[in-house]
Amino acid sequence: MANRTRVTKKAARSSAKTKVESALAASGPLCSGGVCDPERTQGLLVSPSRSKHVLVNLQGPGTFLSAMVTKQGGDSGITFVNLDIDGRNVVSMSFAGLQNFGLTAQNPHGVVLRGTGGPVQSVTIGWPYPLVFKKSLSLRIQVKETGVAQIIGLVVHGSAPSSA
Repeated sequence: MANRTRVTKKAARSSAKTKVESALAASGPLCSGGVCDPERTQGLLVSPSRSKHVLVNLQGPGTFLSAMVTKQGGDSGITFVNLDIDGRNVVSMSFAGLQNFGLTAQNPHGVVLRGTGGPVQSVTIGWPYPLVFKKSLSLRIQVKETGVAQIIGLVVHGSAPSSA
């Protein structure tokens, strides 16, 4: 009789565990306290013309974590970095404008210019919290200066948060 009771309790625990696993699988990953499926998407332009260019174009839903655009060369800093989320412009600043505004250290605006004294400059974009995009995310540049040798843009992003 005692053996039969153990089997029954064991079967009950197994059944409860299966129900919990099924519920979790149906709701998708929870990623509590983090971002699911992080990855980096990168774009490269060599000798870009004076016009608008798309470096990274993502289709949603997803989560934006950070971005970086590195520019080598250029005679005036009048190359604009643009970040659009779901068709709304979030960032639109030139390399020269970032330097003029003093955005050369971490700040609440979320945009920082690095490398202000040499031929290579980088703009980093990021906030303390991830931003969710439902339809699209686009990292673009608009070159309005001569002498730009190359531009690299990258976005770190994850999958859309699941609803628990």
